[in-house]
Amino acid sequence: MTVTNSLPKRCAAVLAGAALVGAALVGCTRTEVAEPGQLLESLREKGSITVGFAGEAPYSFEESGQLTGATVALHREIFGALGIETVDGVQTEFGALIPGLQANRFDAVSAGMSILPKRCQQAAFSEPEFMYTTALMVKPGNPLNLTDMQSIQSSGAKMAAMTGAIESDYAAALGIGATQVATPQDGMDAVTSGRADVFALTAISLNWLKNHNPDAAVDVTPSFVAVIDGKPQVGAGGTVFRTSDPDLLAAYNAELAKITADKDRYLSIVGKFGFTERELPKPEYTTAKLCEGEI
Repeated sequence: MTVTNSLPKRCAAVLAGAALVGAALVGCTRTEVAEPGQLLESLREKGSITVGFAGEAPYSFEESGQLTGATVALHREIFGALGIETVDGVQTEFGALIPGLQANRFDAVSAGMSILPKRCQQAAFSEPEFMYTTALMVKPGNPLNLTDMQSIQSSGAKMAAMTGAIESDYAAALGIGATQVATPQDGMDAVTSGRADVFALTAISLNWLKNHNPDAAVDVTPSFVAVIDGKPQVGAGGTVFRTSDPDLLAAYNAELAKITADKDRYLSIVGKFGFTERELPKPEYTTAKLCEGEI
């Protein structure tokens, strides 16, 4: 499994001069653009697909130079079944994933990205791969007694949220001036340094981060379903494709359906990353309904 780390600053440096070569140049190269509706066949011929990821564990992240995570495990299974044996990764900030996809920096987005109406206007989402809830990373003992988004709002706590993540939208809807961070690690650092009182993210991500940083002076609150304007926010994430690649999306969804319909198979793929039956998508939560804002 090849991982290509490609951040905008690195690409700018390459274009500015010839000092950076090799892997950095690969990061600045656009993926091959197929004719509309022909990407699946093109990827099969090439034998590989390039996905964008933001380094959010346990969804998709780099570990010891290898691309890993629950979303990546699903991709290996699904794309392998489609005759695409290799999954390469390009790392970028979460908020730059859809723009990077549109700019052909990669063929799909591997990040467990929330399926939201405004995002559906920009790109095409697979059917849900994960359900999720929100949690809060706070200082030890939770001195401000934060339990949900409304408690952050009423307490005046300093909040951090990841750029482009759904928690940033929650904060904006509630008038919370959240500090934007690029990665989950940056969010935890904001709390431990005192720059923020709370970092909001999916519960499974925050618990993974806490468990893999046992010495960090933080706690993670019980998870909750965010409520905005009186409406519970159903959290469901999927893989993101360009709207010009319906062939790849349809083939992906067909293989994904075989996995999500089989609880044991689903858990055998994503279970080692901390996912449980609770994260298994419910059949009634379809991408069509999520994109329309019906649920």
